[in-house]
This record gives sequence, C-alpha cells and structure tokens, in this order.
Amino acid sequence: MATSEFVPQPARFAIFVDAGYLYAASGALLLGCGARREYRVAAEKLIKALTSHADDQLLGELLRVYWFDAAPKRQPTVDQRVIANLPLVKLRLGNLNAQGQQKGVDAQLRADLEALARHRAITDAVLLAGDEDMLPAVEAAQRYGVRVHLWGVEPTHGSNQAEWLVWESDTVEVLAADFLRPYFTKSKALPVPAPPVPATGKTVTVPSPAEVFAGRVPAVRPVPAPSGTPATLPAAVPNNVPNNVRGPSPATVAASLNAAGAALAETKLGPERDHMREIGEHVAQKWVFERGRDNIRDLLPGPILPPVIDKELLIEAEKELGSSLRPYQEARTWLRDGFWERVYREFGIGYGTSD
Repeated sequence: MATSEFVPQPARFAIFVDAGYLYAASGALLLGCGARREYRVAAEKLIKALTSHADDQLLGELLRVYWFDAAPKRQPTVDQRVIANLPLVKLRLGNLNAQGQQKGVDAQLRADLEALARHRAITDAVLLAGDEDMLPAVEAAQRYGVRVHLWGVEPTHGSNQAEWLVWESDTVEVLAADFLRPYFTKSKALPVPAPPVPATGKTVTVPSPAEVFAGRVPAVRPVPAPSGTPATLPAAVPNNVPNNVRGPSPATVAASLNAAGAALAETKLGPERDHMREIGEHVAQKWVFERGRDNIRDLLPGPILPPVIDKELLIEAEKELGSSLRPYQEARTWLRDGFWERVYREFGIGYGTSD
C-alpha cells in the first residue's frame, strides 16, 4: 500500500488588516470622527497589541502582519512609511481616489491570502475587515484548508460588518472599545500663526548649541544706521551689574575663541549653515509637491520628525550635497531648521530657528 505524501504542516498564522475599515470604525466609535485627518493613530503600538492578542487566541507562530491601506496615487503617507518599516509587517497599498474610495485593496488581500493558503504557508488567518468584498478571499483560503478568524470593531450601533462575511468565517470576534482606545487620539488644531514682530531697532538671536558650548552669549545686533550716520560703540556694562548678568569677561571670551579655533583647525569643516537650510527648504518643497499637503500636514506640530522620515530627509539632503552628513550633527540640525521653516511657512505658522 502506498504511503501518503501529505506531511502535516506546523501551526502558523498571519494577520490581514483592512486599515480603512479599522480606522473608520474605531474613529467613529471612540472619537465620533468621520475623517481620518481628524484623529491620530499610534499604529506601531496598535499592531503590537493586535499581534499579542492573536498570540493569546491562536496556536502556532506568527508569519507576518499584512497591512492593507490606500493612498492617493499609491504614494505612502508619513504614517504608512513608519508602518512599512516595522518588522514582520508588510504594507500593501491600493489607490485612494478623489471620492475617498479605496481601489485595489480587496484584490491584493485576496491574492496574498490565497497564495499563502495554496502553498500551505499558514494554517490560520486573522482577518480584520468588514466589507463584503473580502468574502472571495475567505472562500479561497478555506478551499485550501485554512481557518479564517474574523475580527471586527465594536459597532456604534447595529453591525459594521457584512452579514455574509460573518457567516462564512470560521470564528468571529469583536474588538471592544477599551482594547482600541489607547491607540486613537483626536488631532490637535494647528497653532495660530505668530504675529509679526515690530521693529525695535535691535534683534536678539538665540544662541546655537555650539555657541552655548563655547560659553558665548547671544549677540545683540543693532539695525544698520542710515547712510552717513556715524556708528556708535555700545555702552560699557555698569560695574554694579552682577557678574552672572554681564557674561564672560573679554579675556574669557578670547580664550574660548582661541580654543575653539584650535579645535576647528584640527577637524574637517562641515557644510555651511545657509547652504544646509536651503537644502532643507528644497526637500520640504519637493515633498509638498510630490506627497501632497495633507501628507506633510501629518508631520505637524513638529519639530520632531519620526525616525523613518528623518532618515529620508538625511538621505535626500546627502544626494543634494553629494557627500555624507553623518559626521556633522550641527549641519543636520540646520537641515531640519530649513525643512521646518518651509513646512511652517506652507501652513502659515511662525517658527524660530537656532540662528
């Protein structure tokens, strides 16, 4: 009698998330919001919570998380770029049309789920979705012996999942509001544009980190005198002013400058400040044009960039510069200054730099 060639596969599962459904249903349930721009999602923490919950519910190991979302012209947003860089997470993007409808998402989900089932890569699939368009994916996976576990978001009323999708799934679970609440918060309103500063005859600049380190105080720059007017020397500091207000003595300043000059002579000079800020502004302008204002708006209020986006900014700047910026931390600070100056100008927000 011939022996069977069938070899039992080890238990393994994958998680398939329709982000459009998850975000819309959770935003309505938790915050009463109808548009994604009205709230923020801690996606990385949410994905970890979903995988941990699946580990508790299913046998075997996690293969990976498939994250299905959409973006205009399939150009990933800031949040989607962060998700794409997470370990064991595969970002799949469909197109988001002018009416806010996802196109191509269900086809990608079906293709991935069916391929994994056909090749016996998984024994179980967690599907977090609600649209009836996902039904063919469920049926295709089940034909290859995969168990499909449907997860949904607690509805505000009635049901937010298609009835046929619920019927066809092997198990059904609803994620409660308390489970999802820690990962959704309302977006903050943009800061009010700063009023213009009236001319007072003097401008005070904030010292850069290098100036603070060297012990130098910020200079008071007088407005240039009209042509033909003799320049006047600044008045001496009265003797009765405390030392901690006067700043360092001329001898101390000279010593600091000499030490800084000697150290600078031994090291390779980095890019100039103005050039780096120009590059930062250029990259911001390029991103506004290529990725759209709504995408760049996701970076606000700033001025801290997500690590993934900060790395992209550095790479873009190095391409423009033709050399590495990694040895020059101060140049990278100037680069970010220029980037944020352009972004804030785009949205009419006042911004101070490290000048």
